[in-house]
Amino acid sequence: MQVEIWSDIMCPFCYIGKRHFEAALQQIPNRDLLEVEWKSFQLDPSIPERMDKNTSVYEYLAERKGISLADSEAMHVQVIEMARNAGLDYRFDKAIVANSLNAHRLIQMAKTKGLGDLAEEKLFHAYFTDGKDLADRNTLREIGVSIGLTEAEVTAALQDDQYAYAVHQDIQEGQQLGVRGVPFFVFDRKYGISGAQPVEAFVQTITQSLDEWTEKHKPMIRTVSEGQVCSTDGNCD
Repeated sequence: MQVEIWSDIMCPFCYIGKRHFEAALQQIPNRDLLEVEWKSFQLDPSIPERMDKNTSVYEYLAERKGISLADSEAMHVQVIEMARNAGLDYRFDKAIVANSLNAHRLIQMAKTKGLGDLAEEKLFHAYFTDGKDLADRNTLREIGVSIGLTEAEVTAALQDDQYAYAVHQDIQEGQQLGVRGVPFFVFDRKYGISGAQPVEAFVQTITQSLDEWTEKHKPMIRTVSEGQVCSTDGNCD
């Protein structure tokens, strides 16, 4: 059964949602039946590729939302605590605001090699914990090679227009499905979860959608032409 996850690596709730989803999967006995695909989404594509590194995440959010710097810092404290409860270490004091397009191009390449989930994990950690500049191509090259891509593949991801096109396709597809914010989880194109909801919500939705999917895909013979048979009790007629 297909699970699609629209996400942006600059979204703090996306990393938390990933952890909640992973925790829920541990409670699903037949989780091997799930095929997870990460989909690209950009919360703010207007960010220049060369952002002023002196602009903090707190200042960026304050300006974007039209709130005070103090209110922005208070909002981030709440997110840090939520991340800690999910086992994550958010360091907004180190985070570098960056346009996420090139990071998504790298994810699109990683997906073609079966490395989509690992790419998401490494990019999330690089941004939220390590304070890496994800607009820097050398940084992306290091991350790409660390997950198993070749330098040539990373270069192709960052230069070949097909990967930028794949990013925009994901965004357009999500918008057509009604995705207006991330994370957004879609299960078998029937059920959706918006946001980093509690683990229990994921367990309930995964269980329901997977039960329905399994029932629908049970091997079943619709029509039987009767003839002479031998049954399991030894009778033949």
